[in-house]
Amino acid sequence: MSGALIQGPPSARIKQPSQLFRQPPVVLSGPVNLDSLRAFVAVAEEGQFRYAADRLRLSQQAVSKRIAALESSLGVTLFDRVPTGATLTPQGRTFLPHAHAVLIAARHAVESVQDETRPLRVDILNSRTLPAVLMLDFHQTHPEIALKTLVLRGLGTALPALTAGEIDATFAYHPEPLPPGFESIVAYLEPHEIVVGDRHPLAGRTTVPLDELRRYTIWIPGIVDGSEWGAFYRELSAEFDLTIDSTGPNFGFEELVGTVAESKSLTTFWGERTREAGPWPPGLRRLRVVDPTPVYPWSLIWHSSNRHPDLNTLVEHVQKPPQPTDDLWLPRRLRTIGFRGD
Repeated sequence: MSGALIQGPPSARIKQPSQLFRQPPVVLSGPVNLDSLRAFVAVAEEGQFRYAADRLRLSQQAVSKRIAALESSLGVTLFDRVPTGATLTPQGRTFLPHAHAVLIAARHAVESVQDETRPLRVDILNSRTLPAVLMLDFHQTHPEIALKTLVLRGLGTALPALTAGEIDATFAYHPEPLPPGFESIVAYLEPHEIVVGDRHPLAGRTTVPLDELRRYTIWIPGIVDGSEWGAFYRELSAEFDLTIDSTGPNFGFEELVGTVAESKSLTTFWGERTREAGPWPPGLRRLRVVDPTPVYPWSLIWHSSNRHPDLNTLVEHVQKPPQPTDDLWLPRRLRTIGFRGD
């Protein structure tokens, strides 16, 4: 029999089954717990300790302490502190997907032994916007489903919350393809109307062509930089040469419609199914925008790992068949997909 000579007694040459799977111990100088991982993920995704603290409902000091303890336990620096906030180091970038995986596994472990189904948690962005209307209809159609609605700050906050299992679904417009792991359907194409006061040149009209709006200033105060609705209005204004003025803080419904009602030149966009937070000022008019009608494409978005038993019911409730879009204006990326998400 040919071959290399194997020396030593058989017992030394044959590994026992327990040895085959034995790994060297991971050496940490302190505990790594779920709270510290949540703080790490929040800072990584928000880019600032202050925003991470808001998301976790903690003080900024508490978040900083958790990050410091985690870095001490791991023996590495996870963030570079910069004037604009915090950026991940190479070690932090390597650690992030594993931290995500641990949090998702922990959530699944807890859910697997819970005796009662927790409420379906859905982000509606704002209590007056169309998602609130859709969820009210869902609740009235399915009163047997326990439901909790939340108000987050937009897609930049909602996607991390979906990944972490803090919410089950969100309504939003996503101007770019979603990252891997997310699923979506377009739930509703909401027509935009224009609102004017009774002294405005358009006050006597019931409709106005979209091209005609380039003559007037459309005031939408407080558009958040980097927000999905900011991207929507940027693309709309660029294509039709509209003047959309986002200057000034957003002091709420009464200030917005009150200012427009008294103005001879200002207008503002208003979603067809957006709810008013109070009575309309006298003389305020809502005009349909036509040729084409701009529509805001609300999508329902969820994480593919989500196992909530009522999520499919929500998806089926809001999903609509494709509709003709010839007389509608959609952002360019969505013009060929009808009512399907990507």
